[in-house]
Order: sequence, then structure tokens, then C-alpha cells
Amino acid sequence: MTDLSAFEITKRWPAKHPDRIQLYSLPTPNGVKVSIMLEETGLPYEWHLVDFDKNDQKTPEFVSLNPNGKIPAILDPNGPNGAPLALFESGAILLYLGEKTGKFLLADPAARWHAVQWVMFQMGGVGPMFGQLGFFNKFAGKDYEDKRPRDRYVAESKRLLEVMDRWLADRDWFLGNEYSVADISMLGWVRNLIGFYEAGEIVGFSAYKNVAAWLERGLARPAVQRGLNIPPRP
Repeated sequence: MTDLSAFEITKRWPAKHPDRIQLYSLPTPNGVKVSIMLEETGLPYEWHLVDFDKNDQKTPEFVSLNPNGKIPAILDPNGPNGAPLALFESGAILLYLGEKTGKFLLADPAARWHAVQWVMFQMGGVGPMFGQLGFFNKFAGKDYEDKRPRDRYVAESKRLLEVMDRWLADRDWFLGNEYSVADISMLGWVRNLIGFYEAGEIVGFSAYKNVAAWLERGLARPAVQRGLNIPPRP
């Protein structure tokens, strides 16, 4: 039986199935990237809820796995060369799981790097900009008298959506006919932008027909539907 006791995080979140990938997460746009990927690949895994209301992400046990104190993170008991691997940062985890399974990260080097570049686009642009817009549109930022920060993030979010919409004009997915880690990385963020963040109107989302159609295709996938709710919120 696999022994994960050397990892401090298992003291707070004991593994019932230590032979499976351990997922530490919450269904945020970053968190669902990994749960969707795990559902899509069919890898056996066990999820553990990291409850923000309890500041679980700041506990010594969680920080022992991710020094940045952010979800998601994983612990794979069967990592490279058969040794356990602890990994954080959602983009890195997507690429790792794609390489591990040979799924959604194409073997062809050119296609592979095209997928990677779109994951980097999401990590460096879509996630940070949509997240900041969410803060200024829905949360405490909406009460700021100075609307210049909000407007900056609105403008940049619209620019990113325009990039995506042009690219998807004659493609079903970011890699053309191939659904990949590129799509998985962005589905939760676009869904949140127009849903939870209530920013559809302020960015004029109705104008981005190709993005809307791509989002609908993605959300129709059964694995995506499951992954969007893993781990279940408390």
C-alpha cells in the first residue's frame, strides 16, 4: 500500500485511497481546471476540500505542499520514476496530467507547443484580468468612487475576449478540431466572468459570438459538468 505519511498535508487531509492522485482544491476557476482534467482523463483521484472560509489554504499543512498558499494542488503517489510528486499551480498541473496520460496535450511537438502557448495566455492574461474585473465589478471594488481601476480591467478583459473571438472564428477549439488543455484552462474563467462575476453586460459579452459558442460546447461535455462541482462547496 502506498505510504504518503511523509507529506505533512496528509495530516490535515488523510488519504483514504493513497494509491490515487490526491487533489486539494475548491471549485473556483483555477480549481476546476484540474478537476475537469482529472474527470476528462479518467485518472483515479481523491478530492479534499480546501475551505477558504476556514482559511485552510493558509494552514501549515497546506503551505507545506504549496508555499504560495493557493489552490489547487495535487499529490501524485505515482509520479515520474514511480516516486510521489507534489505539484502546485493549475497550469503546471494541467500540463503534467496531459503528459502523464497522453491526453489533451498532443504528442506532435508543434501542436503541443500551440496548446502550451494558450495555457500561458490564460495564466498570464485571462485569469488575472478576469479575476480583477470580478473584484471591481462584484466585490469590494464596486464601492470605490474612482472607477479607473475597474475600467482598466474592463478594457483589458474586452481585448482578451476579442483575441479569443477572432481565433475561434473558424475553429471549434483553440487547437482547431482538437479539444485540449488550452480549452480546459479557460472554460471556468469565461463561465465565471459572465456568471458568478456578473460582468457579461459590462464587457459586452453578447458581441463575442464565437467565444459564446465555444463556451457552450465546452460546458456541454459531461466531464466538464462533473468537474465544475468538484470538490462540492460546503
